[in-house]
Amino acid sequence: MPVAITLTVNGETLTRLVEPRETLADFLRRDLELTGTHTGCEMGVCGACLVMLDGLPAHACLMFAVQADGARVETVEGLTENAALADLQRAFHERNALQCGFCTPGMLIAAQGLLARKAMPSREEIRDALSGNYCRCTGYEAIIDAIETVAQGRAAGEAALRFAEEPA
Repeated sequence: MPVAITLTVNGETLTRLVEPRETLADFLRRDLELTGTHTGCEMGVCGACLVMLDGLPAHACLMFAVQADGARVETVEGLTENAALADLQRAFHERNALQCGFCTPGMLIAAQGLLARKAMPSREEIRDALSGNYCRCTGYEAIIDAIETVAQGRAAGEAALRFAEEPA
């Protein structure tokens, strides 16, 4: 029997009926058509399903949608809409930190969560923050480089990061 939940997703408060056993990832993907939240392992190991739940990264595949009742959920689509990820997205592109793209939304969520907690993380802290995200393609160094570049740019107060192909 469906259960009513009310939550705020990407700034919009909504009420929906959900099946008690429906995961938050499935709810976001199927009911709200927010497909940036990927489902990979469905065991909380790969990080493809990461969302921000009340300001902290959370595995949407390990939660039932009913557990998010009353919560604030931000998906990669919502973070993009308010431009919070623009510099991270650009750095991922410029540093070749994305290959197939499957892990990218979870990596961006993890990076955004880290940078919200610590403005200038060390490379080791970046590695630690990404430890719950599995990527088969990049070898992680480009991802770490991208996050480090953004942290340095934000710390320097740069509104827009400058990259190699842009004129000075």
